[in-house]
Amino acid sequence: MSENDVEVVLRYHQETKHHIERYARSLDYLDWDTQPNPFRFYEGITPLKLPFSKEDPKASYLDLYERSGNQTRPLSLENLSLFLELSLGLSAWKSLPGARWALRMNPSSGNLHPTESYVILHSQKECPPGIFHYNPFLHALEPRASFPEELLYRFRTHFGSESFLFALTSIHWREAWKYGERAFRYSNHDLGHAIASSSFAGNLLGWKVSYLSEVTDDELGLILGFDRVRWHDHEEEYVEILCCVHPKDQAAIPLGIPQDLLSKISVLSFQGTPNRLSSNHVPWEIIPEVAKSTINSGSINLSSMDASDKPLFVPKEIKDLTAAQMIRQRRSAVAFDGQTSIAQSQFAAILDKTLPRRHCAPFDFGLGPVRVHLLLFVHRVTGIAPGLYLFVRDEKDLELLQSSCRPEFLWKKADQGLPLYFLSEGGLMREATAASCHQHIAGESSFSLGMIAKFRSTVEENPFLYRHLFWESGMIGQVLYLEAEAHGIRGTGIGCFFDDLVHEIMGLEDHTFQSLYHFTIGGPVEDARLQTWAPYFHLKENIVDRAAVINFDLP
Repeated sequence: MSENDVEVVLRYHQETKHHIERYARSLDYLDWDTQPNPFRFYEGITPLKLPFSKEDPKASYLDLYERSGNQTRPLSLENLSLFLELSLGLSAWKSLPGARWALRMNPSSGNLHPTESYVILHSQKECPPGIFHYNPFLHALEPRASFPEELLYRFRTHFGSESFLFALTSIHWREAWKYGERAFRYSNHDLGHAIASSSFAGNLLGWKVSYLSEVTDDELGLILGFDRVRWHDHEEEYVEILCCVHPKDQAAIPLGIPQDLLSKISVLSFQGTPNRLSSNHVPWEIIPEVAKSTINSGSINLSSMDASDKPLFVPKEIKDLTAAQMIRQRRSAVAFDGQTSIAQSQFAAILDKTLPRRHCAPFDFGLGPVRVHLLLFVHRVTGIAPGLYLFVRDEKDLELLQSSCRPEFLWKKADQGLPLYFLSEGGLMREATAASCHQHIAGESSFSLGMIAKFRSTVEENPFLYRHLFWESGMIGQVLYLEAEAHGIRGTGIGCFFDDLVHEIMGLEDHTFQSLYHFTIGGPVEDARLQTWAPYFHLKENIVDRAAVINFDLP
């Protein structure tokens, strides 16, 4: 870390803000001829097809969060398959005349899916041990490297015999194709969604996904063999995060990997060549620059995310929806009806799930202290006056927030059981719409929000934590998506907003706090033109060519 890295991050964030008079730099049009392939394939290897589970876990709605009710399943190939499917697999195909596209369990900005995943297996008896890339299109593991016996034994003794490692990476080009320089933000949003979706999926199997925060980016790149991969220009994968997936009751998980184990991995032979995603590219130099300045070099010591032991709010409010159903039916709303109201109890329950609790997914992942709070534009919540509210996810920041915001704000406690503060009264549908790049979904919802991060001090502590801020925001977004589904409504993330207009609404005058991500929840308007296809219809029909799947002249 250097002072220059802090300056690079602050400059990147400032230069990639949207403004009313101009948007952040991008191509300003979509070059469909260079649209990236949303699926990474490693060519020249034989994929290991994963078996589909005969049925989903019967876990209830609250078992999505609480760990106590989920029985730990053995690490079998079928259970590993279900974990990958429920976290990063396909949820459906949608089609309009002339177009068909896949949806996934984890949402993505523009459905571009920059996040890739890998598993490192050292104890799974039905699969040869080694390092694999997960291919969600094929629902298969692509073998990249095999483990010799001595390496296998070392992994087992270090992490435990019933665990495996799980890594996430980002391909920034996929987002940059559409969003230009803002792509680094969106890739990290998506990474946060993927962290939460994998934490939820693991929990349903009685597994916990724990962040190995002491593993540096260079070490993770070595583990995945990225130092030995020849990427196509501008299509490289950036390492993000390594996790250990283990039984929920396993007490101690080492957060790093010893040097002798890394040395053994460094001499492995990796196979497979990454497929080309686009025929041409537009480079955005500021993205690799900020990526370089936010590398995890190991000079960070994460404290635990502050968490409470209190029970979840209104613990029996959802009766007939299983956790797996919530995950599978999650969709992003494209329009709201401007009429749907939700009850105050629903509103409170949704917000309450964004608070970290001990032994509850997804915020026991190990990301560090709470740094993100929620600025709420309340439009249609029965029993709550329309107006501006702040949900303070950790009240240690309350005094700083109060001193940073407008002096006329009321700061009246709006719910005795939650850290929800009423700031000002009045309909803010127009303001919410304007702040979210004039998108009507922000004003025609039941409520919308901006995620306000404790910014400057975090970046100055370590520029790598800039990525953490977006990961935390994405994790909150995933909770909001699933909560909306659970309450019979729908949500959608909003990456396009006028950063400084949000700050003006709050009265923020410096970089102490910054808005990083918007979200909105309400009654959806469905597009009757859309047709839905089963998520893996192409495998059942033995169609493994992506180009053939999107071709409407299928036999």
